[in-house]
Amino acid sequence: MSEDPNDKFTFSIEGEEYVINEKSSLQGTKKNTIHGPSIVIGAAITAVCVIAIFSLNFDNFGEQELVETKIVETETASNPTEISISEIINNGSPILGNPNASISLIEFGDYQCHFCNVYFHNTQPMLLEKFVATDKVNIIFKDYVIIGKDSVSAAHGTHCAKEQSKYWEYHNILYNNWTGENNGWAGPANLVKYADEIGLDSELFLECMNSFRYSDLIEQSTRDAQTLGLSGTPAFFVFDKKNNNVQLITGAQPYEVFERVFNSILEK
Repeated sequence: MSEDPNDKFTFSIEGEEYVINEKSSLQGTKKNTIHGPSIVIGAAITAVCVIAIFSLNFDNFGEQELVETKIVETETASNPTEISISEIINNGSPILGNPNASISLIEFGDYQCHFCNVYFHNTQPMLLEKFVATDKVNIIFKDYVIIGKDSVSAAHGTHCAKEQSKYWEYHNILYNNWTGENNGWAGPANLVKYADEIGLDSELFLECMNSFRYSDLIEQSTRDAQTLGLSGTPAFFVFDKKNNNVQLITGAQPYEVFERVFNSILEK
């Protein structure tokens, strides 16, 4: 079977070109990562319930230090909410990277978020080069729209671009044009301009934007973040599929934090 060039995503770092496969979902791979038994998490993601043979542990990484979250009995959780791994993975972007990578990095972000933009420019390029391009990690982006209406419109734009196999190109051009919060850079006219700049069919893009057909998807992704107890962006779940383990990293952490977490999993 020949490869579809639209399934390729190309990026460059310091003049070096990298090509990464882009897939629409985890379904169809040999890894069963979507449908797992439920777990119980407290509002602040401090409680873990181990059910059956599916052991899902949360390590919470704040500010600059890696701090392991204490595992407690479920009875101590405040208003625990039953969730499954689907809240972490479903309702997101196409997969960037090898769907069979042993680690998935799921980012919850808002395109107007300052620290999401910091992560995009300062941390993600090295992650793409060292871990995604080498098939060790794949990336999923999930919308957590909390800043304003332009956040919703920008998120909708990425899903409309997905219809033309350019989700990640549109994702990138949004962050490359970021200038702040609620100041118009992600307004309707600019969103169409960005579509033109990456070669989208403008008529199809406008039809999609005007249909609002991804509004429910974006709302559900935002509800997923709230169900998981996330209070800000960016937030990242590192899903170790081999060991059914999940770790939480909060904030625009430097590359070294992600490198340490990834290597600790890969060296097991």
